[in-house]
Amino acid sequence: MNVLLIGPPGSGKGTQGERLAELLGLEHLAAGDLLRAEVTKGTPLGKRVADVMVTGELVPDAVMINLLMPRVLAANDANGYLLDGFPRSVQQAVEARKLAEVATAGPDAVIYLDAPRDELVRRILSRAEVEGRPDDNPETVENRLRIFDDATRPLIDHYRQRGLLHVVNADQDEDEVTREIVKALGAP
Repeated sequence: MNVLLIGPPGSGKGTQGERLAELLGLEHLAAGDLLRAEVTKGTPLGKRVADVMVTGELVPDAVMINLLMPRVLAANDANGYLLDGFPRSVQQAVEARKLAEVATAGPDAVIYLDAPRDELVRRILSRAEVEGRPDDNPETVENRLRIFDDATRPLIDHYRQRGLLHVVNADQDEDEVTREIVKALGAP
């Protein structure tokens, strides 16, 4: 099974991604975590994207596709993947789909985690206090949410038109969100 997990910053993609990957036996590919690891390691890619990430802007499509698609294809050949945080735009989705379809590695389902904006901001700023992520500050949060609205929200209609979209209310207990996702996927 191949699943995309999309939603605005703070909607619980990381939490649900980890839970679902373990529950369903899928490879969890978290785009943000992979990028932050590159920055921490000081790799050429990490140096290239560090400033972009701190401001909350989108990392260029080619960079994301080159980082993620080899991992997606490898996971597809194993038990499948749960990809969170990618794609973040319709253009990324179209480009990734071209590559994935060649290897029959496209998503079987897309879960959209929906939550009110004030709750998203509260969660992100709380996470900043706990995790100390430099991209979790009030200015960057507002920018990331604006970018989500402009670039990523159109993915909802894109995947709805393809018959892959399942909308889940992410403004509830984590366990209930997980149950709703599992039910939407038709998983045991």
